[in-house]
Amino acid sequence: MSNVIEITDSQVTPAVFAGEKAVLLYFWASWCGPCRLVSPSVSWAAQEYGDRLKVLKMEIDPNPETVKIYKVEGVPALRLLKNQEVIASHEGAITKDKLKEFIEANLG
Repeated sequence: MSNVIEITDSQVTPAVFAGEKAVLLYFWASWCGPCRLVSPSVSWAAQEYGDRLKVLKMEIDPNPETVKIYKVEGVPALRLLKNQEVIASHEGAITKDKLKEFIEANLG
């Protein structure tokens, strides 16, 4: 996934989420079929919105702390953050068109 930064619990610091850009946090699992369908759209979003959106990817199983913080109940899951606060979330598979709507509706 180009332009998508993989992170772990130990890398989740305020600095990761700081800055001018909004952050799209993508939670996934290796055993998750819908995650495999969503991943290319997440990569597309990283390229398409790279000027105003930082895209981070986190596997849920080895990173329970962050999963708990962001109240992830199912995968794939998306959390859109601005100024380190969740401004929008989505759980379940999402098409590229719906992902575009999700991002644009919340980035303004």
